[in-house]
Amino acid sequence: MKNLEAYKSVYFVGAGGIGMSALVRYCLSRGLRVAGYDRTPTHLTEQLQQEGAELFFDEDASLIPSYCRCANDTLVVYTPAIPADHSGLCYFMNNQFDVIKRAHLLGLITRSLKGLCFAGTHGKTTTSSMAAHIFNLSSVGANAFLGGILRNYDSNLILSQDSEYAVIEADEFDRSFHHLLPYIAVVTSTDADHLDIYGTEEAYLESFAHFTSLIQPGGALVMKKGIKMQPRLQEGVRLYSYSKDEGDFHAENIHIGDGCITFDFVTPEGRINDIELGVPVEINIENAIASMAVAWLCGVEADAMRQGIATFQGAKRRFEFWLRTPERVMIDDYAHHPDELRASIRSVKALYPHRKLSVIFQPHLYTRTRDFAPQFAEALSLADEVILLDIYPAREEPIEGVTSQIIFDKILSPQKELCRRDLLVERIKEYNFEVLLTLGAGDIDRLLPQICEIVQQ
Repeated sequence: MKNLEAYKSVYFVGAGGIGMSALVRYCLSRGLRVAGYDRTPTHLTEQLQQEGAELFFDEDASLIPSYCRCANDTLVVYTPAIPADHSGLCYFMNNQFDVIKRAHLLGLITRSLKGLCFAGTHGKTTTSSMAAHIFNLSSVGANAFLGGILRNYDSNLILSQDSEYAVIEADEFDRSFHHLLPYIAVVTSTDADHLDIYGTEEAYLESFAHFTSLIQPGGALVMKKGIKMQPRLQEGVRLYSYSKDEGDFHAENIHIGDGCITFDFVTPEGRINDIELGVPVEINIENAIASMAVAWLCGVEADAMRQGIATFQGAKRRFEFWLRTPERVMIDDYAHHPDELRASIRSVKALYPHRKLSVIFQPHLYTRTRDFAPQFAEALSLADEVILLDIYPAREEPIEGVTSQIIFDKILSPQKELCRRDLLVERIKEYNFEVLLTLGAGDIDRLLPQICEIVQQ
C-alpha cells in the first residue's frame, strides 16, 4: 500500500458521513483533488463542496470525474455502510484501483503521527473531542479526526502543522480500529454492541483485546477501571486505570449544583484543582478524566487542561443543550445503546431533580433493538414520560417481529406513547414539557429545530 503522498486524487464513497468527512477535509488540506459520492445532500456535504470537494448524489459510475479514473493516481476510500453492489464502488473494484476502508486511511495516518486513539462502546466521541480541544489550546497541539462536529470549531477536523500527535476516534464497528497503530489508547467501555457483526459478547471483547495489542512499545493504555476486558499489551506499553472516583487518574472534591460541576483531577504524581465542566453533566466528569489523562501523559500543561475542559462546548448531538430557561430545558443526545440511555437519563435527572423529565427516543437498527429490547425498556423507565418512535433502519433490512413495540411493552413509565416519526411534530404540540431529552443515533436530529420551537411556545 502506497503512502497518501503517492496519490494525486482521492474518491470517497460515502463522503458525507461524520468520520469520512474529516478525512475528506484532511485530504483537501494536503492539496489532493477530492471527489466522492453520498446518498443525500446535507448541511455537511454542502460545507465539503464549499471547501473544494466535488460530490455526487447518484451512484452512477459515469459521474466519476476524469481525474479520478487513473488507477495509479487515485485512492478510493469507502465506508462499511456502503452496499457491495454500489455501482461506483464496483467500478473501482473491477478496475484495479487501490480501494480501502475509511479506517485503513486513518491507520496510514497513525503510521506518520503518534496516534492518540479513543475506543469504547460509548464515550469515545466526547472524550476524544475533549482531548482534541485541550491539545489545541496547549503548546503541544494535535491533529484530530473526530466522530462528531465539535461545536467549538464547527468541524470534525483540527489540523496542526507542528504537532506529532493525532487524536483519533477508534471505531469498533466492523473491527475498523484494528487498522490503527496507537501510541496511546483509551478504552472507555466494552458493553456488548454490534452483535450483528460480532455474534457474541466474547468476540466483541476479543476485538478490544486485539486493539490493545496494537499499541506501540513506549506508549500506554488508559483503561476504565472495572470494565470487562483483558488487555493484551506488547512489552514496553504502560497500563493506567481511570474512573470517576478511583484509579491512577480520578476525581476528588466533586461539587454538583446550580447547573455547575467542579472537581479536582488526581494523577499518579499530583493533582490539578478546580476543574469546571463546560458541559455540566455528570457523565462528563469521567470523560474529562480520560481526556486529561492522555494530555497529562503527553506533557500538556495544567492551565491548558483547566481551560480546555471549562471552555469545551461539546460535540453536536452529544448532550447538546438546545434550550435552557427557568421554565423549559431541551437537551439532545446521540445515545443509542441501553447503557448510554441510562447514563443520559440519570445525568439529566441529577441536574434537574425536581422537574418532570420527558424522553423522546428513536431506536437505531433492528438488530440492536432485537438484542437489547428489555435493557432499552429498563433505561427508558427511569423517565417520567416516554415517546417512542419507530426504528431507524440505517443499513439494515427489517426483521420480522422486531418493531419498537417490543421495547414499548416493557416500559414502566407512568406516561408512554408510541408515535410515528412523521407524526411527532404535530403530536408533541399536545404535551407540556419541563425537561425534554431527545435520544437516538438516527435522523431525529432533523426535527430538533421544529421541536425546540414548540417547546419554547
